[in-house]
Amino acid sequence: MRFERFIAERLYFMQQDEGKSSRPAVRVALAGLIIGVMVMIITVCVVVGFKQTVTDKVVGFAAHLRIVNFENNNTFELSPISVSDSMMQSLAQIPHIASVNTFVTKPGIIKTDEDFQGIVFKGTTYWDYFSDNLIEGRLPENENEVLLSRRLCDLMTLNVGDQILSYFVGESVKVRKFVICGIYRTGFTDFDERFILGDMNVVRRLNGWSDNQISGIELRVDNLRNLYEASDNVFFATANRFDEEGNGYYMETLEQLNPQIFSWLDLLDMNVIIIILLMLAVSGFNIISGLIILILDSIQLVGVLKALGASNKQVRGVFVVQGLMLIGKGVLWGNILGLAICAIQYWGHFLPLDATTYYVNYVPIAFPVGWLLLLNIGTILISALILLAPSAIITKISPSQVMRFE
Repeated sequence: MRFERFIAERLYFMQQDEGKSSRPAVRVALAGLIIGVMVMIITVCVVVGFKQTVTDKVVGFAAHLRIVNFENNNTFELSPISVSDSMMQSLAQIPHIASVNTFVTKPGIIKTDEDFQGIVFKGTTYWDYFSDNLIEGRLPENENEVLLSRRLCDLMTLNVGDQILSYFVGESVKVRKFVICGIYRTGFTDFDERFILGDMNVVRRLNGWSDNQISGIELRVDNLRNLYEASDNVFFATANRFDEEGNGYYMETLEQLNPQIFSWLDLLDMNVIIIILLMLAVSGFNIISGLIILILDSIQLVGVLKALGASNKQVRGVFVVQGLMLIGKGVLWGNILGLAICAIQYWGHFLPLDATTYYVNYVPIAFPVGWLLLLNIGTILISALILLAPSAIITKISPSQVMRFE
């Protein structure tokens, strides 16, 4: 066992003695480090969980990638494109593409005897997301049935089984009667207040489209990390291609479709950086003050070790090792407490949020193993470097001064 470690371990266990004057300072330094690590762990888990949850909600409605008519006017009244089975199969074979689905959209108004509301009718072949978020009734089974959100039903005082009139404006106003077969709830107010879901043929008949004409194609990737690679492949697969009527294809990404949401999510990264820097600063201050007190409390030992021939480097190493032992203990307990709090929220959803503002009704939690490992390694390395500064005062202590003082 090396000299520094041997002495440091003895000093570390001596700090458990109630009579040591440095024990309160060590406790404060340790508590500061534990709280700092705990806050950083919780911050990372909450922000990553929040971004994943909001992104999943957006993907459920809009997919990761969308192919529409090149003449897209950024409204829900999209110009049609024609797609063949061979094109759908070629898109599905692109690496990292998990699903390929067609959709149609058309804005309109739904009306009851007491109220009316502007909506977007969306016909789709992708029902997995809405099936997972279905809270009442069932999915549509024919052209006369639609799926509404809980939010929209509350605004219009509607329930499963009720009939609604929908008005669609084109060359003339067209009216369709629908039956509410199911109610979904995602907590994403921007979409819940806007979309009703139904059969694609409804829009085709309203617009006079053929059976192979659609508003666009939605593509979902197997992992968000592969989005940019997949988008490049889809772009090259559709660039400079035209359908049978001469319409060009245009690809849009999730961020292009919802720039305001993802700009807001990007701001959260800055908040994480600021919180981590603040916690590291507070923890570093506690580490420095704690180690200085440990050194001053053991100043007689420093003089004796130097008188016996120990070098400044060896004596500094003793207190650096002792500091690393305290850091290890603080990081360990910070992780235990931080992950425990996150696990309680993950399973219990005890902390609520206003869904109209944050798009979710509780604080979401994720456990990004890579980021947590990086956070712990970075905290230990930075804390270890911080130890070098206060340990430098050892070089100013001479054995003669200590012995004269004694």
